[in-house]
Amino acid sequence: MGFLTDAFFYEVLVAGLLAGVMYSLVALGFVLIFKASGVFNFAQGVLALFAALSLVGFMSGQLPFAHVINWLLGTQWHHWYAPPGVEGEVPPFWFVLFCIALTTVLMIALAWVVVRVVLRPLVNQEGIILFMATIGLAFVLEGVGDLMWGANVKKLDIGLPAGPSDMIIDATGMFVEKIEISAAVVAIILVIALMLFSQYTKMGRALRAVADDHQAALSVGIKLETIWWVVWSVAGIVALVAGIMWGAKSGVQFSLSLIALKALPVLILGGFTSIPGAIIGGLIIGAGEKLFDFYIGVPFLGGATENWFAYVLALGFLVFRPQGLFGEKIIERV
Repeated sequence: MGFLTDAFFYEVLVAGLLAGVMYSLVALGFVLIFKASGVFNFAQGVLALFAALSLVGFMSGQLPFAHVINWLLGTQWHHWYAPPGVEGEVPPFWFVLFCIALTTVLMIALAWVVVRVVLRPLVNQEGIILFMATIGLAFVLEGVGDLMWGANVKKLDIGLPAGPSDMIIDATGMFVEKIEISAAVVAIILVIALMLFSQYTKMGRALRAVADDHQAALSVGIKLETIWWVVWSVAGIVALVAGIMWGAKSGVQFSLSLIALKALPVLILGGFTSIPGAIIGGLIIGAGEKLFDFYIGVPFLGGATENWFAYVLALGFLVFRPQGLFGEKIIERV
């Protein structure tokens, strides 16, 4: 147990926990949709990508579908307005908030389109059909995002602190990124807000009623389509938060959509229906993969164990506790 007195152990542990928070931000969107509708939304990672692309596009003044418009009209029109502030510097705070609000409206409108065009015709279909529909939705959104904003890597700078935290380095000697601390704070606020929304608002209670029993909720006048629109809107806003954090950390690029794959072990550990479980599962995955890689992967296995450790751990949970740590155990009478 000598490693518990090693300062570097705690640095690796904290780095893993903060990385786990980033995974949890994506997993929250999965939980919200699955809890309210029973649909496993494979497109959640692409929603984060689409939201981040749209935010960068609005902040830069880029014209959506510029290449298509210029091809059709023979023009060279790439921007529809000049952003305020000095190019290369962080834009004004009010402008950042305005662009985030505009992106939020876009994600809510997208949720309405998804419900009307994709989900409404598939009501009462098998879960596997809805799952396949979200896979198709993921590829469609990825293509639309490419057409709207282009496929090049984009920098997202909304004024979040970057670089190592000098305060933590001076106090503890640990190297911790400021952006990861910001993500942890945002995740805490987001979880509290979602739990308050679920417990103390009329719409939140309606969401829980639909999650418990669709038919009973419909019999008391709760409209399933409205519930789906609300929950997909909230999941879109959560995707926007995740896209901002991941985009600010590593740039907005199409590989961002693959973070959904890292959220799957988080969901398996925490449970598909638990908001706190998404956070706890992310922390376990983040800390576990960092510690395993440093103390076992690098010395004995040649490293690169972070790519597969989370899935091996998730497989173990599927064998011994398939409902996850906080999920509800389903018992069916036959």
